[in-house]
Amino acid sequence: MTPPGAWGPGRPGGLLTPPPPPPARSLARRLLAPGATLAGVAAAFAYVGTVDPNEPGHYPVCPLLRFTGIYCPGCGGLRSAHAFVHGDLPAALGANALAVVGYGLFGVLMVVWLIRVIRGVPMRLAVSPVLWWGIGAVLALFTLVRNLPFGSALAP
Repeated sequence: MTPPGAWGPGRPGGLLTPPPPPPARSLARRLLAPGATLAGVAAAFAYVGTVDPNEPGHYPVCPLLRFTGIYCPGCGGLRSAHAFVHGDLPAALGANALAVVGYGLFGVLMVVWLIRVIRGVPMRLAVSPVLWWGIGAVLALFTLVRNLPFGSALAP
């Protein structure tokens, strides 16, 4: 015998009847997370577009570059973002090509997220460990190549 209120055959939420679905959220509420994300990224790009990273003293120096002389994968990222905001794609690619690829991937991800939100489909990102290792390998290879003489075109 099942205790009162427990799930069981024929009871609401029991074995034979599934629990009721959660209440549907309004479109405005569903747009809150992607909208806030987009607003934050737009504000960051607006700031970097306004405050020129090419002028010394506006931003801190990369600690890895300062203490070792090695360009990290992010070195030149602010100059790349500044050039990108001003529509200078060749300068953005010259400052940090991997960052420009990241801007494109972010744009695609945002479009997919917004489309799924409008359709009412939840956004689930399940990134496998293999993909994380691949991203790490790309970052390590980019760092290695941009610090070697033949990869000087990738250096900021």
